[in-house]
Amino acid sequence: MNETPHIEIRNLTMAYGDFVIQHDLNFVVNKGDIFVIMGENGCGKTTLMRALIGLQRPALGTVFYDGEDFWNVDLDQQARLKRRLGIMFQGGALWSSLTLAENVALPLKEYTDLAQRRISDIVSFKLALVGLAGFEDFYPSELSGGMKKRASLARAMALDPEILVIDEPSSGLDPLTASRLDDLILELRDSLGATIVVITHELASILGIGTNSIFLDNESHTMINTGNPREALTSGDPRVRHFLTRGVT
Repeated sequence: MNETPHIEIRNLTMAYGDFVIQHDLNFVVNKGDIFVIMGENGCGKTTLMRALIGLQRPALGTVFYDGEDFWNVDLDQQARLKRRLGIMFQGGALWSSLTLAENVALPLKEYTDLAQRRISDIVSFKLALVGLAGFEDFYPSELSGGMKKRASLARAMALDPEILVIDEPSSGLDPLTASRLDDLILELRDSLGATIVVITHELASILGIGTNSIFLDNESHTMINTGNPREALTSGDPRVRHFLTRGVT
């Protein structure tokens, strides 16, 4: 029996006015995938992410979550589907005036009726999961770039989402810190059973953690099905191989 895809993108076109960013996107993200959306700068990766998480309506097409059509249900249903997602934005998007504990607690206070003591316990647990135990009272300005990324990941996990969407996790990080963050993403997928969508152009992340992927092509303004990116290094579309080797053959 075929299992319903966790996420299905069907006939999706993204545009700003008459300018088409990407068109005719069709792909499936299965449960447990670490699905990589890759491509060069300016190809539309973040625009696609905005369509996935409900921040920007596509010009055409739609997104299905477990068979439910996100862009063709009412606002209450959209809000319910959004709560199944955890989002880690590229810059972290932490509130600078709040401590790490307060940042992670925000979605719990907004969407649950849990007592403060229970919220505090969950916050401490989520921060410990990302290696930030004991940093509850620190402010974002007191953290390194890698710690901010991990704190943002803890907040994304606050409501135990089924799906994590992570935008450019390695952006601005040194190679060692980026590698540790990739390892953490793998650990979270394995321990939490979450489906993870990663938007990135960083080769180390693409090849290190991706189990399936698509490539957004700047020239044709559409996607190239890629599969496992490690296999695409040798047997993929020439444009994808060029990207994955940075033109070195």
